[in-house]
Amino acid sequence: SFLNMAVNVFLTIIKLLVGILASSAAMISDAVNSISDVFSGIVVMIGVKFSSKNSDKEHPYGHERFECVAAIILAVTLLVTGLFMGHEAIEDFSSKEPEAINDPKSIAIFVAIFCMAIKEAMYWVTRHYAKMLELSSLMGMAWDNRSDVFSSFCVLVSMVGARFSIPILDIIARLIICLLIIKAAYQIFRDAIRKMVDASCSLDLEEKIIKCAKEQEGVLGVDAIKTRVFGNKIYVEIQIYANSEITLRESYDISQRVHRSIENAYTNIKHITVQIKPTKDS
Repeated sequence: SFLNMAVNVFLTIIKLLVGILASSAAMISDAVNSISDVFSGIVVMIGVKFSSKNSDKEHPYGHERFECVAAIILAVTLLVTGLFMGHEAIEDFSSKEPEAINDPKSIAIFVAIFCMAIKEAMYWVTRHYAKMLELSSLMGMAWDNRSDVFSSFCVLVSMVGARFSIPILDIIARLIICLLIIKAAYQIFRDAIRKMVDASCSLDLEEKIIKCAKEQEGVLGVDAIKTRVFGNKIYVEIQIYANSEITLRESYDISQRVHRSIENAYTNIKHITVQIKPTKDS
């Protein structure tokens, strides 16, 4: 998040200076857009900071859902950005007297390409860590970087269109990008809401947990499993079969083996409840 903020501040200064020197209104507008990305970085840092707090008396299950709240805020920000871009493009298209676009200097075009390259690199770096840490808010920041790539592309298309007197290129590009940003906002929002409402984890992961439990000594089978996603963590309730003639101590040892093996195998699982059901099967 700090890296993203530093890059955004740097790009804002570059875009603003070049926009003024090259008389590019599109570049100056893009600089203003980069300032808003600093806000996104602050939202993510606050969300992750609160979500990483330990459990307390008022929040015995932890604070992981604060990260989901940050992701929802970023999704809404992306949605507003996409809708605003689409609205402006439609207005420009329907305008009978579109404003004349100044022919930009070459430096503005080079800077637009440079900004696209930097932001695309930041998208992949942020996306990598978002997947590794399973943070929806960080994925939102990644897509915020990608939306800036689109924005800079629109600036580039606008300037190329101005040079060749084809302003419609800018409008077409903005409409396409508007749809891409709205789609990304929806996906991030859907993932955050899914984590907020205690949805189960994937069937693939549940099958792996069952397999892990069955491999432990003393486990004769698995009767049922329930999982729920809580922020970027997972809670598991699993019912296993064990021989009904074993002692209470042996039963406890089996449950602990299942508990430890699953927690060690999947670090994003925060809590496991193991229930043992008796059976005389051997």
